[in-house]
Amino acid sequence: MARLNKSNLLCHFSHAGIDDMADNTCHFGINNMFADNGLDDGYPTHLFFPADANQMTACVKAVFSNPGLRFIFSTRSKVPMVLDESGNDLFGGDYVFVPGKDDVVREGTAGYIVAFGDAVYRALDAVERLKQEGINVGLINKGTLNVVDEVVMAKIGASPFVITVEPFNKRTGLGSRFGTWLLERGLTPKFATLATHEEGCGGLWEQYPHQGIDPVGIMNKVKQLVG
Repeated sequence: MARLNKSNLLCHFSHAGIDDMADNTCHFGINNMFADNGLDDGYPTHLFFPADANQMTACVKAVFSNPGLRFIFSTRSKVPMVLDESGNDLFGGDYVFVPGKDDVVREGTAGYIVAFGDAVYRALDAVERLKQEGINVGLINKGTLNVVDEVVMAKIGASPFVITVEPFNKRTGLGSRFGTWLLERGLTPKFATLATHEEGCGGLWEQYPHQGIDPVGIMNKVKQLVG
């Protein structure tokens, strides 16, 4: 109804994902991406899932007064600040959040991991450990879930592989759309998605390794694609 009436709507969903103090098993099948279920009528709809507290602050500041439907997801769990290669807060200082723009957290030549929310710092851990093993993997933070950043997509599409890593349901999450976006642009890297797909007691940090989307699970999938 908000869309049909062209209303301006700002919603925050504080229990998205599967991390500590997040959704329980009965919520694992929820299609969070369904918030972007409207027609191609030109009315703006954006889904955001910031990677840390700094990016959340920047995101809210940037989109608060924007028109259209804005859905911001987060967990209630604490996550560490995402750091750049110099050890500084990547989203601190003069960082400005731009809706629809992906963040290149780390460059890579072997392939790219695309993550969002509380999956980002875990993916970054995997990336740093893989680099130490001689596998130069890059990391993209997709803070806007439903908009294609064409520049970053071209970068990813020209790489050997891409893996989406997310706390959303595997059947309906970012990965289910990302493969289509690649094909629509004629981009053909090896593609895989790691996401929620198992039942289990929610609200616990152990859910990440249980679902295979912890750093070890990510590293194993990268090595599988590289090998």
